[in-house]
This record gives sequence, C-alpha cells and structure tokens, in this order.
Amino acid sequence: MAQRIPTEAGPPSGGRADLAGAAVRRIMHVASAIRHRQDAGVAGLGLTPAVARALHVLDPDRPLPARTLADQLRCDRSNVTTLVDKLEQAGLVERRADPTDRRQKTLVVTEAGRRMRDRVERVMSDSRLLAGLTDAELATLHELVWKVADGDCPGERASR
Repeated sequence: MAQRIPTEAGPPSGGRADLAGAAVRRIMHVASAIRHRQDAGVAGLGLTPAVARALHVLDPDRPLPARTLADQLRCDRSNVTTLVDKLEQAGLVERRADPTDRRQKTLVVTEAGRRMRDRVERVMSDSRLLAGLTDAELATLHELVWKVADGDCPGERASR
C-alpha cells in the first residue's frame, strides 16, 4: 500500500527555500504514487518494472546495440544482458547481427514486442492520478512541470 504523507495546512511560512522544499517533497510523493501504479500495471502485463522500462526505451523502428540501451537506462551493461535475456525469452526482442558490423548484435523489437510495448506505453501514461484536475489546472501543471524539467526529462522523446 502506498505510504501516506501528512498534508500540510498551507504553504510553509519560512520563505522561498521552505516553500521549494515542500514542493519537492510533494513532487516526490506524486512520483512515488505514479511509480506504484505503473509497477502494478506492468506486473499485470507479466513484466517486471525493469523489463518494461527496457522495452519502453527501445525504438521498434530502429535496432539498438545493448550497450546503447544500457546508456539510455543509465545502468551497467551486465544488468542489460539480464533484461535482454528476459525480453528475448518472452519473444519481445531478438538479438540480430548488425548489418554494418556483424561482430556486434543489435536488439530488434518483434511484432509481439511492439504490441506489448504499446500496452506498456498505456500503463506508463496512465493519468488517473490527475483525474481531479480541471482542464485549466492540467494545462498549468503541464507547463510548470515542463518548466521545472526545462524540457530535459531523462528518456523523454516527445515534444511539447
């Protein structure tokens, strides 16, 4: 069950630093709630969160070397080998020789992988947590989150 953080009566009265700190704590709470929902959603697809994230990062239209996947996931290459093994065993990716360098293997998303990746994308985009916001509030939240991230969220590929 998700951990509850006590609600604050209002904005902290200690100034900008206290207000920013409270905002960061609240953002972390929201991120935790989102992660909890995503983990449950991908478990319902029969995937671990790490495997789902790896599949989500792969571009079905561009084969990718495993070392590049490791860089994109910001993890050790040995961990990616295990993730790719699981994806391959599930029939979601195939290791194939790179046509430009046959010594290197690339990861190719299979048709089953494309379908599962679409399902993972829906889980990762679940917005029920934001259902209580009006359209105007949602637009404001979008702009503020974008501004805080400065358009540079790790792994984010979509444009505004």
